[in-house]
Amino acid sequence: MEKLLSRLAHQLDALDEASLMSLWSKYATIVERFEPTKHWEEAALIFSIIQAKRWKNQLFNYHWSLQTKPGAPAKLSGALASGFELERKQDDSSGEVEAFRCRVLPFTRIRD
Repeated sequence: MEKLLSRLAHQLDALDEASLMSLWSKYATIVERFEPTKHWEEAALIFSIIQAKRWKNQLFNYHWSLQTKPGAPAKLSGALASGFELERKQDDSSGEVEAFRCRVLPFTRIRD
């Protein structure tokens, strides 16, 4: 599974964000009008892929800008971006902190 995901990430990273963004409105419109069909499911995945590429670039740019500021610390904090952090699960019996847990982020429409 990880090999497949890695291959997909490599292919996605090779795509041009501007070309993907030209399709954003088309797939946002399809996804906004829910239909219980395979076409809608595929459109939702395509829309998510477009959003993933955009988010990755925004996250990259965010961290890059922090590093290039005068007086920036040698190592940045572990936060993904401003106001966004991974959750850690603490084992109550031993007090140990386990690996990061996933959480669902709310979907909000981006307005340009």
